Amino acid sequence: MNRTPITLDTTGQHLYAQADRLREAGPAVRVAMPGGLTAWSITRGDIAKQLLLHPHVSKNARQSWPDYRPWSIPWLAAWVDVVSMFTSDGASHQRLKNLVGRAFTARRIEALRPAIEAIVTDLLDTLQTTETHQSTDLRATFAYPVPTRVICDLFGVPDDQRPEMLRVIDSVLDTSAPDEAAAKVRADMFAAMHTLIATKRATPGSDMTSVLLAAQEEDGDQLNEEELVSTLILMIGAGSETAVSLINHAVVELLNHPDQLAVALADPERWDDVTEETLRKHPPIMHLPLRYATADIDLGDGVLLSSGDLILIGFGAHGRDPNTNHHPDQFNIDRSDREHLAFGHGIHHCLGAPLARLEARIALPALFTRFPDLRLATDSDALQNQRSFIGNDYRALPVYLGDAAAAPADTAA
Repeated sequence: MNRTPITLDTTGQHLYAQADRLREAGPAVRVAMPGGLTAWSITRGDIAKQLLLHPHVSKNARQSWPDYRPWSIPWLAAWVDVVSMFTSDGASHQRLKNLVGRAFTARRIEALRPAIEAIVTDLLDTLQTTETHQSTDLRATFAYPVPTRVICDLFGVPDDQRPEMLRVIDSVLDTSAPDEAAAKVRADMFAAMHTLIATKRATPGSDMTSVLLAAQEEDGDQLNEEELVSTLILMIGAGSETAVSLINHAVVELLNHPDQLAVALADPERWDDVTEETLRKHPPIMHLPLRYATADIDLGDGVLLSSGDLILIGFGAHGRDPNTNHHPDQFNIDRSDREHLAFGHGIHHCLGAPLARLEARIALPALFTRFPDLRLATDSDALQNQRSFIGNDYRALPVYLGDAAAAPADTAA
């Protein structure tokens, strides 16, 4: 068992390689995070699933982290200091989840399909005006605006507030930022949420923010102000970032595997396999802060998690574990026994998972149908990852759209 904590790579450039080394080192390995924190990193799939269901593992720092000092570590604000279903256990978790769950029922998600299709078509129409000899950043022009427009529409974020809202949400994932910059992001993030709340109090609508505000006036499932702000941070952030990564990584893999792209284009049902294989190989979230041991937990191999210890689950490491999926570095939509934890496991499984899958299911075939000659403008190995050990995405995705683009009428998903 290692005694000196391994420093997590905050740049995101060695995300997979470091997860592999941590997995090889033991069932749990002590790692150093920004802010002087030390946690147990869990990158083996079986151990991760065990701890995600363990009765002595908590998400509530206020109750389960003996050394917790609220707001003392700026980069942790959105992950630990907020009070939402993400940072709650038991009855509190269920109450908050029930409120947000109203927006993410299967019926409501499916009802969003026409709106998502309209957004995708609009973005593709704009892309089609790009000069064919010029490269374009597909992340900025397509993969990013699809889910961010959807989630901002769902929560009623006014157009003039969206740039600042998305800027701060994006910045939360940067684990390489110095404390001063992280503290500024934290302040700006809460300011953006309070601005949205003030707007919706003055002019409520049918959006989810207005629904949550109305819940404050109802008996029973009341939200206090801190819970309301925290829930907006969680849902607007999680509702956009995961799908952006999913679309980006799927595009790169399909361009590198034209045979598998051809299979998906010939059989629309195979786009679900494309989505799940992308989530497995390129999980949108690699390490997700934080959980806390509430009793001693013996993991074997001489590894004991003591009560009060911090736990950092490597959600993304599960699908890349060779003991979970054979040849994990290979992209193969024909896998028959695929497993991943891209959207979590247990009671904290991501409510927005069906929405992210639907967005990818609509966006990907529409993109490749409209631009059959789409190709990367750089080698895929040269693509730069975002600066994070939490999120897993590219900073940019330069492509050439090709010499021949299909007519707009052919882009229906």
